This record gives sequence, C-alpha cells and structure tokens, in this order.
Amino acid sequence: MDAIAVLAEPTRRRILDELRLADSSVGQLVDKLAMSQPAVSKHLKVLREAGYVTSRTAAQQRIYSLEPGPFRALDAWLAPYRRMWTRHLEALERHLEES
Repeated sequence: MDAIAVLAEPTRRRILDELRLADSSVGQLVDKLAMSQPAVSKHLKVLREAGYVTSRTAAQQRIYSLEPGPFRALDAWLAPYRRMWTRHLEALERHLEES
C-alpha cells in the first residue's frame, strides 16, 4: 500500500495523531480511540508495514511510536504544492488589497 493510501484511512490518521502526542501501547490506543483491540492492531500493522510507526517491547507490552522518515518524504513531496498554493494565496491577497 502506498504512503498516501495508508494515510487516506481516517482511523489510521487518528492513531498517528495520538502517537504524535505520546508513544502508546495498543491498550492505551484502544482506550483513547474507543475501538476494539483487533481493529487498532490491524491499523497499527498497516502503519508499521508502511514505515510510519515502530514498536518496542517494554515489560509485557508493545509500545508504538512515530517513525519520522516517511513523514519527511511526504513533506518533501508536498513542498512544491505548498509553494504553489502560497504564491496563489499571496497573489489573491495582493489583489484584494488593491481592490
């Protein structure tokens, strides 16, 4: 599954939002997202396989955290679009100020 398809799923974006705030176990994510453990685990597997999250074992739990690499690649891909929209919005702002 490509990077954009992985992020297209709203539940996976919610998981990433939670992991942005703090590393979490599956159980913690289940509680925060009010979802079943199998559903959260399924989405974490997709995110892990796509490289967005990593896991480590702590005591009896697996703790998930964000992996920055794919986000940097996505940001680099989006940069030209961001510049394009910035130019368009700045031109609109100038036009509105002149009107």
